[in-house]
Amino acid sequence: MNITATPALPLGDDALILSHRLGEWAGHAPVLEEEVALANIALDLLGQARVLLSLAGDEDEDELAYLREERQFRNLQLVEQPNGDFAHTIARQLYFSTYQELLFDHLAATESELAPLAGKAVKEVAYHRDHAHQWTLRLGDGTDESHARMQRALDSLWQFTGELFEPVDGLETVPWSALEDSWTTRITATLEQATLTVPEGPRHGAWRAGAGRQGLHTESFGRLLAEMQHLHRSHPGATW
Repeated sequence: MNITATPALPLGDDALILSHRLGEWAGHAPVLEEEVALANIALDLLGQARVLLSLAGDEDEDELAYLREERQFRNLQLVEQPNGDFAHTIARQLYFSTYQELLFDHLAATESELAPLAGKAVKEVAYHRDHAHQWTLRLGDGTDESHARMQRALDSLWQFTGELFEPVDGLETVPWSALEDSWTTRITATLEQATLTVPEGPRHGAWRAGAGRQGLHTESFGRLLAEMQHLHRSHPGATW
């Protein structure tokens, strides 16, 4: 498989894998309105993934999504984490969407091949972040149970946030340190407003920094990939 060395690949993988995770909520969300909201966010991310992966190689986006092996994916470990309970999903979305909005806002103002996509997608991502922000407030400043679950989710996923700001090949103009500072400021403001505590644990987990970007993934990713790729691999060349 001929995959071009471009930052479109890791960013496309982020969107693809998180889209799949959010799609797993179909039929299981706590309320109908939220099922629609999560499905719409998943579709936004899938649209981003299609554009980004179309820039990443000679194969079309279906081949890149369904025929690559686990070590060929370059997504962040954060986005592949299981949904867990609803608070866990919201914490993952808050961390990722805040990062993605800052990154796309920067890329939209550059002359990068990613600028057109970033300029359009940043408006979608702003909604994704606001959705996660509002739910973080509701859960954090809600009942004792919702507060405890939200804090546990934030603490559990914190170990994967360090990888967000590891430099990506081809994006040398991105001020990663400044992005991390802005991300930390936004996350801190949201959690304080929600009466939650910013986690204090290590931000790189058991894997070395940048592991997902290097093709090293957590145990749950293999199961996600098997499910996502099963139909395409079972019926190669089929059209619908």
